[in-house]
Amino acid sequence: MLADAPSSNMNSPISSSQGTFPNSRIENYEYPNSGASSSLSRFNADINGSDESDLLSLSWNQDYGCFAAGTKMLFRCNVLALVGDVANSHYPPNKVLIWDDHQRRCMGEFTFRSEVRGVKLRRDRIVVVLEHKIYVYNLMDLKLLHQFDTMANPRGLCCLSYHSNTFVLACPGCHKGQVRVEHFGLNVTKLINVHNSEVACFTMTMDGLLLATASVKGTLIRIFNTMDGSRLQEVRRGADNAKINSIALSPNAQWLAASSDKGTVHIFNLRVRVFGEDSVIHPNALQGPVLLHQNSSTALDPLISPNTGANPNSSLSFMRGFLPKYFSSEWSFARFRLPGKTKFIVAFGSHNTVLIVGMDGSFYRCIFDQVHGGEMLQKDYVRFLKR
Repeated sequence: MLADAPSSNMNSPISSSQGTFPNSRIENYEYPNSGASSSLSRFNADINGSDESDLLSLSWNQDYGCFAAGTKMLFRCNVLALVGDVANSHYPPNKVLIWDDHQRRCMGEFTFRSEVRGVKLRRDRIVVVLEHKIYVYNLMDLKLLHQFDTMANPRGLCCLSYHSNTFVLACPGCHKGQVRVEHFGLNVTKLINVHNSEVACFTMTMDGLLLATASVKGTLIRIFNTMDGSRLQEVRRGADNAKINSIALSPNAQWLAASSDKGTVHIFNLRVRVFGEDSVIHPNALQGPVLLHQNSSTALDPLISPNTGANPNSSLSFMRGFLPKYFSSEWSFARFRLPGKTKFIVAFGSHNTVLIVGMDGSFYRCIFDQVHGGEMLQKDYVRFLKR
């Protein structure tokens, strides 16, 4: 029976993964962080040369060390959330199953009155996104901790911080162009008006201090301070409207990557100071901007570069202040062009690498010049999924 509040069931018995989800598969793929070609050979071993795939979903894990590909076959992973399908009467799209593949058992399940639009996990929380509601649960006992309303959210937009000492959640607000940011540890809610039109995509840094957003127009990407809601920077993807499929921020908050349906991945240089080495990203030490005190609305002031000029890569930077906004916007620093109209999601690897995964079952690893920018160099390409 469905109640007004979502019901949950702990430790539901499951005889086998195949018996529960006969037509589902979640695969985890690790990628090389140091350019070792031997790691990629595992992908190529199963390639059958087909350009088609049965991918239903793609997502990165919290530290971008691997990505999950949801297909119509069996699954394997550690702890993951599975959402049912319309064609599966036993597990419909309003049901979420939390599965621990290491222990080969179901940790619990949730049933809702409406379709689940998205699920986000971190080590201590489960966040379930419905079209007009978001629920936050404790991972250990599946108890409901928080719930709040959003405007219509068919894309299931939501992102979390992943540092153990902070818990920040961003989701659509109740008005067009608004993002709601919850700093749970501080008991602070910020409603940030990020765009005039509907929000299409957003992400945060690992510590939840910076928020990057794009609207349905897809021409501009804006970066905000989540503590006080102030806008820190604005970059331009292009002049024509586009659908932004994903946005990623590098662990040191120096770079931003965005993919769109125009078949191009853009890299932007952010004006955020980095503590320590600001030209190298250590794959095993995901260090975002360090915030020592979160009790001030100006906590991020020391992190923002005093240089408020245009992108140094723009030939029009010397005319800033005299040209219309379109010309004075900060344009991309580096680019990579992709084939076709496939949806791609992006992430940052070690050093100056960008990782791109497509719904056609393709994987790219590219390198960009951190000094001169320009066209990125493709280092690896594989088809990680066979039919």
